[in-house]
Amino acid sequence: MSPRVHGRRGDDFDDDDLSVFERRSGYSRPRTKDRPDYSASAIGRVLGVDRGRFEVLLPGDTAASGGRSVRAMKARALGRKGVIVGDLVRLSGDVSGTAGTLARIAQVSERVTVLRRTADDDDPFERPIVANADQLLIVTALADPPPRPGMIDRILVAAYDARIAPVLCLTKADLASPDDLSAQYASLGVPIVSIHPGSNLDELRSLLREHFTVFVGHSGVGKSTLINALIPGANRVIGDVNESTGKGRHTSTSAVALPLPANAGWVIDTPGVRSFGLSHVSVASVLGAFPDLAEIATRCPKGCTHAATAPGCALNDAVSAGVLGEIRLTSLRRILTTLVENHP
Repeated sequence: MSPRVHGRRGDDFDDDDLSVFERRSGYSRPRTKDRPDYSASAIGRVLGVDRGRFEVLLPGDTAASGGRSVRAMKARALGRKGVIVGDLVRLSGDVSGTAGTLARIAQVSERVTVLRRTADDDDPFERPIVANADQLLIVTALADPPPRPGMIDRILVAAYDARIAPVLCLTKADLASPDDLSAQYASLGVPIVSIHPGSNLDELRSLLREHFTVFVGHSGVGKSTLINALIPGANRVIGDVNESTGKGRHTSTSAVALPLPANAGWVIDTPGVRSFGLSHVSVASVLGAFPDLAEIATRCPKGCTHAATAPGCALNDAVSAGVLGEIRLTSLRRILTTLVENHP
C-alpha cells in the first residue's frame, strides 16, 4: 500500500507517513557559521591578466628574492568581484608556481587607489584600469602625433580623483620644443620630463624609483619605446603612427606590471587610449586634490562651479587679494572646465 501523505496544515502524521521523496515543510540543511579563514594564506600582487588567468607575484623564494610567479584563477566564491592588475590578493591551493599548476584567488584586499575611466562622458559604467598605483605617468608626444592637451587634462582629472600623483612625460622632444606645453602645466606643480630617442633617462628613473607607476597615454606617443628603454628585455611591441590619420596603433592589449632593474620600482604598461571618459568624477573630488584651493573654495556660495564668471566665487577674491596666483587658478580652471561642461 502506498504511504499516506498529508499536505494540509493541522493534519496528524508521523515519520512513517512521509514518502521517501518528500521533505518536511520548512526543512533545510543546517548551514555552518564557519567561513574559510584565509588570513594565513600567501598574499601577492597581480601583475597581469590573460583570458581569465592571473599572474600573481609572491614575495621571496626565487629570482634573487624578487619573488616567484604563480598562475591563478579567481575562486567561485568571489562571484562578480573583479580582479585587476595591481590588486593584492590571497591565494589558496597550489602556490608553488610549478609549470602546470593553478592556484585560486580567494580574497582581494581593499584597494588603496583605483585608476578608473569610462568609455565616454555619458557612460555610467566605470572601467577600473589599475589598483594600488601611487603614481601616474602621462606620456604624450610633442609631435607625430601632435600633443592633445584635452586628453592630458582628462587624465590629470582621473589622477586627482584617484589621489594618484601625476607626472608628465613629453616624448619626441627632438621633433618639437616642450616649452609651450610645459608652461601650461607648470603652475599645477606637476613634475615634467621631456625626452627624445637616446636621451639620458636618469631624471625619469629618479621619479619612478620606489613607486608603483602606471603609464597612460594616447596611442603612438612612444610609451612602449620608453618602457623598453627603461627595462632592457621588456620587449614591448612598438607600433607606428598612421600617416593619414596621425593616430597611433594599439600595441598593448591589456595592462601588465613590469619590474624596473635593481628592484627600483614597478611600471604598469596600459593599452593606448583614444578617449578618457570622466562620468564617474565630480568637481569636488578634483578640487580636493589641491588643499590650498579647496580651503579657499569652502567660502564659495553653495553650488559654485568655480568658473571665472561664477558669481561670488572665493577663488576670484583670493587672486584679487594676492593670496592665490592667477596662473595657478587659470590652469586649475582649465582642468575643471572639462567636468563643469559634463556635470551641469
